Amino acid sequence: MTDGRNICVIGAGIGGLAAAVALRQTGAEVTVLEQAGEITEMGAGLQISANGMAVLRGLNVVGDTPEAGLRSHGTVLRDYRAGRLVSEVPGPAAGSTYYYHRADLIELLHAAAIRSGVEIRLGQQVATARRAGNRAEVEMAGGEVITADCAIAADGGRSTIRTELNGIETPKFTHQVAWRATIPWTYRDDTPRAVLTMGPGRHVVTYPLRDQTLMNIVAVEERSDWREEGWRRQGDPNELRSRFADFGGPVWEMLAQVRETHLWALFLRPVAPSWQNGAVALLGDAAHPTLPFMAQGACLALEDAWVLARSLEGHVDLASALSSYELARKDRARHVVAAAAANARNFHFRSPVREVAQLALRVLGPRLGRRYEWIYSHDVTAG
Repeated sequence: MTDGRNICVIGAGIGGLAAAVALRQTGAEVTVLEQAGEITEMGAGLQISANGMAVLRGLNVVGDTPEAGLRSHGTVLRDYRAGRLVSEVPGPAAGSTYYYHRADLIELLHAAAIRSGVEIRLGQQVATARRAGNRAEVEMAGGEVITADCAIAADGGRSTIRTELNGIETPKFTHQVAWRATIPWTYRDDTPRAVLTMGPGRHVVTYPLRDQTLMNIVAVEERSDWREEGWRRQGDPNELRSRFADFGGPVWEMLAQVRETHLWALFLRPVAPSWQNGAVALLGDAAHPTLPFMAQGACLALEDAWVLARSLEGHVDLASALSSYELARKDRARHVVAAAAANARNFHFRSPVREVAQLALRVLGPRLGRRYEWIYSHDVTAG
């Protein structure tokens, strides 16, 4: 059982904070170690589909009408030249998707963690975490060692603890780079939707945030001239515009307003072969880095958090609990990660394949979402 266990969570992102809240619900004493000096996030949007929203509601982070979220009414597919309508994809049958500013969702999770009694320590640089007997040792960069019953590594796709469990890995560059930006937005829509604009070797996704006062922009292009992994690199707005100069219609009007942008080189790592060693466990991107083409990275981390807490609650033996968590989550993660990877270039076709693909999308668009209902309808809170 979790009650009375001392658990250390490494990382105060979406997955780490959600895990902390979930673990407190089961009675654990939880400490979160975050390397940053404050809980904050860059200005970027994300989509939380029904499977992720179920966890946020189960954790009492949001109510029936989600705070700070903007309900999506589906996705519009457009051609790049002048924004010509190709097709429309309705929202999933499983339930509504919500658009969040990442900083707003972090703030909601942070507030929930504080309310529940989670201890959050900022400015804590973790070097590694390891099993020591039946307990976990978290070694800080300065040499201090913190002992806990269990350590949860929610420290992202380049997790140092993942390396401790699985050895050194070489990520594979997907030859795709994503540009991220937000711009002020004043055009209100009674049915806000994501717009996916398709071009040869590139696509742009836009959707509104914060009651439609901001517009989120993610522009993805195929490139080979890249070596650096990471997603916080500062970009040049003029270079962004030059690389998408042949995109017309509303997309070009949005790109013209970009004043600050960041680049994210998309590297692919496999789902971790080993998620835990009986005292230390991986969660979120540390276990299964996910390409953004299904908008499931945050949702998978939320699912992980719920299942981890319930696995710990349901087993007296910690090693059995972590093994149960890994078993419950690994196949699901593999399938979702594979779906995202397979979707990577579906909107980048060049002529003449592009025209044929768009004709198919015009016919299939209204039914396109059904093939992914297995993702959205998965509710870990239903037991």
